[in-house]
Amino acid sequence: MEKISGAEALMRSLEHEGVDVLFGYPGGAIMPTYDALYDHKNTLNHVLVRHEQGAVHAAQGYARVSGKVGCVIVTSGPGAMNTITGIADAMIDSTPLVVICGQVGAAMLGTDAFQEVDVVGVTQPISKWNYQIRRAEDIAWAVARAFYIAKSGRPGPVVLDFTKNAQTAMIEYEPQVVDFIRSYKPVPQCEPDVIAKAAQLINDSVKPFMLVGQGVELAGANEELLALCEKAQIPFATTFLGLSAAPSDHPLNMGRLGMHGNLAPNVMTNQCDVLIAVGMRFDDRVTGNLKTYAKQARIIHFEIDPSEIDKNVKVDIPVLGNCKQTLAEVSKLVVPTKHDAWISGFAPYADKENNKVIEPALHPSEGPILMGEVIRKVSDASGNEAIMVTDVGQNQMFACRYFKFTKPRSVVTSGGCGTMGFGIPAAMGACYGAPDRTVCMFAGDGGLQMTIQEFGCIMEHQIPVKMILLNNNFLGNVRQWQYMFFDKRYSFTPMTNPDYELIAKGYGIPCRTVVDRKDLDEAIREMLETKGPYLLQVAVKEEDNILPMTPPGGNVDEMLLEIN
Repeated sequence: MEKISGAEALMRSLEHEGVDVLFGYPGGAIMPTYDALYDHKNTLNHVLVRHEQGAVHAAQGYARVSGKVGCVIVTSGPGAMNTITGIADAMIDSTPLVVICGQVGAAMLGTDAFQEVDVVGVTQPISKWNYQIRRAEDIAWAVARAFYIAKSGRPGPVVLDFTKNAQTAMIEYEPQVVDFIRSYKPVPQCEPDVIAKAAQLINDSVKPFMLVGQGVELAGANEELLALCEKAQIPFATTFLGLSAAPSDHPLNMGRLGMHGNLAPNVMTNQCDVLIAVGMRFDDRVTGNLKTYAKQARIIHFEIDPSEIDKNVKVDIPVLGNCKQTLAEVSKLVVPTKHDAWISGFAPYADKENNKVIEPALHPSEGPILMGEVIRKVSDASGNEAIMVTDVGQNQMFACRYFKFTKPRSVVTSGGCGTMGFGIPAAMGACYGAPDRTVCMFAGDGGLQMTIQEFGCIMEHQIPVKMILLNNNFLGNVRQWQYMFFDKRYSFTPMTNPDYELIAKGYGIPCRTVVDRKDLDEAIREMLETKGPYLLQVAVKEEDNILPMTPPGGNVDEMLLEIN
């Protein structure tokens, strides 16, 4: 057999796994790999980011919209350490990644060599699996195993620490396939009697309510979800990451759960008799005070990860397995039912929120431009078909409230980690993951500056991301909490901002600033019709507040519709 370098073996292994895009940044310890990549430019499209954190977030955006594994290549030491935030973000949000880090030669490990860091030790708590490749002979096996673990079961990030000697050694290469690991059971089996018990509980319910999480999207179970809900007339609401699991205008879709979700689903959580959770983890931002959360309800939990069962909320029937399969099995046993009276009970709360919060946010009669109206106008102008990417903060909360969805895999946001700076690079990755779709990224002036260097990557590759900067000259979310809980003491939340138009011009990115409401529609049209990237800066109300809101630690059914 032909002998090739370990670096070349890595390239062929990535091609064997179907990788088409790599996000990365070269450096000393990964240089042999980048040299090999030079000869694979036609098959492995490498996107040179401007910071390693951007590489991981871009890979996350790519993975979330495509359903594939995102792939990252960086160097050792600071290069590897700059990926940590993104790896942790991907872990808690169940995003499949393979992050390949250069490392010093095996003979120098433990000597504090130049740019040596214990990547395996650092990333072990925040990755699904990690492994240090010390021999070139292990490359094919390690890569195959890494991709299998990253994408199977509950997805997550995998880290490969690639020593320099393994990159340069010569070996005979043969690709490998890993589809079974003895100690690893990615999809637990669900017993038929559990399926039957879950179906019976649903059949006996008078006031069923379903909580829909990102697990539905990850499993591709969108059709199975709606089939069950429509057959048994089960109203549902979504989590943050599950927003596009069902169309926003579906008659059984009651909105979003959680701290800044909709009033009706939060209140009705504490009135239902059967609570059905699908692919969600009962995050504290969804449950509020656990001592009062859904105590009246019997709870069914569809979940692929056994560690999530009873972790936060004690459940009556755990339905383990891939929800694409388990939802379908339960649906077979469910009796067609009507719950008209129960469903109509959501309307008064929805009307109350609409009159008190939504209409004033979307159709203000005067005053400064509001975030909500900008987001809804962008959504409407895209036909509600765009991929929504957000940064973190008020821009994120408003976007998830007022953007509308008609297609699955349309939400890319940082959920469990809440990573400011996520927006720009994640939107870049989403453009590569779904090149035929429009990608609209919403950011505040704080988060935008955290990864604004990626304007360089956008410029170089002409990535067609539509960036909407909601500029309120504040770290808005922190300011709101200071307003509500810290006696309006705005400690280091006002922002002195640069000239974003001038910055965009320096990167060759078209930009327009809107201050007057009358110019907003035309500016949005111009942005969406412009080929390539675009930055739309909108001067929004400085002290706007995102409502409704359940105060931290508060009861889920006691949401604030206004604050004094």
